[in-house]
Amino acid sequence: MDKVIFIVLDGLNAKTAHNHMGFLEHLVEKGIMAAYTVKSEMPAQSRPLYEVLQTGVPTAENGITSNRTVRRSKERSVFEIAKENGFKTGAASYYWVSELYNHAPFQVMEDRIQLDANSLIEQGIFYHEDHYPDSHLIADGDYLIRKKATDYTLIHSMNIDDAGHKFGADSKEYVQAAVRVDAELSQYIWRWMSEGYQIVVTSDHGMNDYHTHNGISNEDRLVPLYLFSDKVIIKDFRKEGAIVPQLEIAPFLCKLLGIPAGDRMQAVQGIIMKRGSGDAAE
Repeated sequence: MDKVIFIVLDGLNAKTAHNHMGFLEHLVEKGIMAAYTVKSEMPAQSRPLYEVLQTGVPTAENGITSNRTVRRSKERSVFEIAKENGFKTGAASYYWVSELYNHAPFQVMEDRIQLDANSLIEQGIFYHEDHYPDSHLIADGDYLIRKKATDYTLIHSMNIDDAGHKFGADSKEYVQAAVRVDAELSQYIWRWMSEGYQIVVTSDHGMNDYHTHNGISNEDRLVPLYLFSDKVIIKDFRKEGAIVPQLEIAPFLCKLLGIPAGDRMQAVQGIIMKRGSGDAAE
C-alpha cells in the first residue's frame, strides 16, 4: 500500500517558508521536492482549516466555523476513508484534531495517548499546550511511523503559530521557530523518503504582523506546499505564479494513498500529477 506522511506546520506563511526554510528549499532547488503556494480557505483559523485539510469541504458547508466550535466532524475525512480501505491511521497532533475525529471534548488525563483500532485515528499522541516542543512532536510522529507502522500519519506542530501570536510574523522569534522546525525535519525526512513514504508539508493558515490570522490578506492566507512523491511532477511551480486552492489538499492526499476521494471533495487540478497517478481516486 502507498504510505503518506502529512506534515502541517501551523501558522507558517508562504513568504517565511520560502525565505527561511533552508532544508526544504534545498530539496526543491535540487529537484527532489515539488513546491507550490496554497491559498487557504476562510476564516483563516486553525480548527476550521484542520477540517478543510482533512475533508475538502468548506466552512460554510462543514459547520466548523471557528476555533470555538468543539465537536466531532460530520464529514468524511481522509482518516475515515483511509481506514475503510485498510490503512492504519495515526496522528501526532494538537488536541483539536482529536476532538474533530476521535473524541470531543478532549480529556487531558485520558486522551493524550490514544491507541484504539476502532477510532478514525487509530494511533494518536495528542498535546494540549501550544509551546509543546516541535522536536518532541516530530519524534512522537516518528514513533508512530516506526513502532506502530501507521500508513497515513499526520504530524502537526504549533511552535511557529505560537511564536507568531506572541511576536508577530515580522519578528525574529517567528522566523527562528520556522528555522528550528526546518532543521528538525531535516533529521527525519531523508529516512522517511528512503523507506518509501510520500511526504506532504503545508500549513493551515499564515500569520500577519498584528500577531494574528483570520482575514483575507496574503499574509493570512498564502501558505507553502512541499511534495515528495513519485506520483507528482517535481518542479518549483511557484515560479509560474500558480495558486492551489486549499480544498484540493484532502482529495490530493487520497490520490497519494490510492484510495477513492470523498463524495464532497473536489477534483485535483492545481497540483500536477504524473499521467496515470492516482487513478483509484477518480
